[in-house]
Amino acid sequence: MSREIDEVWIEEAVERYRRIEALQAEFEQAVGTVEVSVRSPDGLVEVVVTAAGTVTDVRFLAPVQSRTNAELARSVRAAVSAAADAARWAREKLHTETFGAYRRLTEG
Repeated sequence: MSREIDEVWIEEAVERYRRIEALQAEFEQAVGTVEVSVRSPDGLVEVVVTAAGTVTDVRFLAPVQSRTNAELARSVRAAVSAAADAARWAREKLHTETFGAYRRLTEG
């Protein structure tokens, strides 16, 4: 028994695949260029991070001479931790914006 090949379906599938590939490339570029900045709770340290998680800048927003090493380290750790959370949030937001129209294969 032979099966007919639905060429229209195949062409549509290939076109969808190409569109998803293009969106994936767009997403990968965006996560490397979109930046978010966060501050430590005490406002001393600001960290700029890409959606990919790359720290691109660290700024001290107030004089650090009057701070102990432990206080400074605590501020840096808090800002870096917040930056990791912000990068994750930005990546998820970009993913939703880029692929929101596509249904996940695991959905029913």
